[in-house]
Amino acid sequence: MSANLLNLAYLASSILFILCLRGLSSPESARRGILLGEIGMFIAVVATLLHWEIVSYTWIIVGLIIGSAIGTAISLRIPMTKMPERIALSHSFGGLATALVGVSEYYRHAGHVSRLSMGALGFEVFLGFLTFTGSIMAFGKLQGLISGAPITYKGQNFTNVGAFFGALALLVYQVVFGANDMMFAAMGVIGFALGILAVLPIGGADMPVVISLLNSYAGLAASATGFAIGSNILIICGALDGSSGLLLSLLMSKAMNRSFSNVVFGAFGTAIEPGAQAPSGAAASYNEATVEDAADVLRAAQSVIVVPGYGMAVSQAQHAVRDLAAALQKRGVEVKYAIHPVAGRMPGHMNVLLAEANVPYDELFDLDDINDDFVRTDAVLVVGANDVVNPAAKKDKTSPIYGMPVFHVELSRSIIVLKRSMNPGFSGVENELFFLGNTMMVLGDAKKTLLALGGALKDGGH
Repeated sequence: MSANLLNLAYLASSILFILCLRGLSSPESARRGILLGEIGMFIAVVATLLHWEIVSYTWIIVGLIIGSAIGTAISLRIPMTKMPERIALSHSFGGLATALVGVSEYYRHAGHVSRLSMGALGFEVFLGFLTFTGSIMAFGKLQGLISGAPITYKGQNFTNVGAFFGALALLVYQVVFGANDMMFAAMGVIGFALGILAVLPIGGADMPVVISLLNSYAGLAASATGFAIGSNILIICGALDGSSGLLLSLLMSKAMNRSFSNVVFGAFGTAIEPGAQAPSGAAASYNEATVEDAADVLRAAQSVIVVPGYGMAVSQAQHAVRDLAAALQKRGVEVKYAIHPVAGRMPGHMNVLLAEANVPYDELFDLDDINDDFVRTDAVLVVGANDVVNPAAKKDKTSPIYGMPVFHVELSRSIIVLKRSMNPGFSGVENELFFLGNTMMVLGDAKKTLLALGGALKDGGH
């Protein structure tokens, strides 16, 4: 393929990637956006395979077969409820691939590279290894292999910041005075270690932002790869990925009313031990209800808002939620879904799960669009959500989640909370909503409870 034709193919791919991001801005156009992105990636891959510099396809075919087999197996076996873990794992592979390309390119030229290439390669290797280990740590926290609570130690921020600027100093030295094998290797080692050290202190409550931020790192590393090897498509795609990931991280931090630096260095999400009292020390009482009690409330309701959270993902209850909503709608009940931007463990987690269960898009409402409706709602069904429905975020200035935009659930007539136990959520903050007079707690597995609720509605008739 000629250089002009290759660049034309890359230009078409870049346009499709931009249209893909545009489509992903709305649930209604998300499928079309994904399709455009897939077409763009197909064109980019085929064009790259026809590059005139390729002299042998042997290892390319081997890698294609092995990679396709692994990717297909993972996609078929991992349920939608495990998408956060799946995404974190994918980021780790992308970061490792980028770092290895940088290492290969450096040693292919035996360290004799231009200043621009040295800067790009150093940046690429450092961020690539940081993304690799950071994503592995995020995967471990999401999967429960590592504690979801922050793991902190004295002087951790000083160590992490020092390591970052130390790596930057090594890079600047090599750009100015020439490549050095030991310094280049040290940058990779620092990036590898920093990925571990930087994610350890971050609690599970901030995982959506962490995943988005690691995606940004992977994009920036890929863009640096493009500069290093002279690939326009990598420069453009990496820049799109990096900038969109960073912007999403900032927007999600804003959705939690927390500064971006506080997410990275704040160690937010310290878990309270099971059975611990509320922060005030008061032994509050709650109204534990049965499935039949909850069913009676739903039978009498004319309007219901469902607030899904991470507990819905854990119990894989999205289909049961949809079935219960359908049963209510058959009885003439208006059903809406309140979607918080940081509910779950990845950006758009609840949207993904409900889309899998074929919940219509027009029934999903963002926080700003539905918050005024709670005061006029007969019943709110909270499925595994915790911090996003905690009234303390609005009035308790001593609470670590104070200022975080939350749903006005407490204003509704009746609240049904489906929760596995009374333990606090990832933020470790006791939820005063659970102890209000108009709240009933139905404890147990959310999926089983929802199925029982659906059966009780059918048995109870109109």
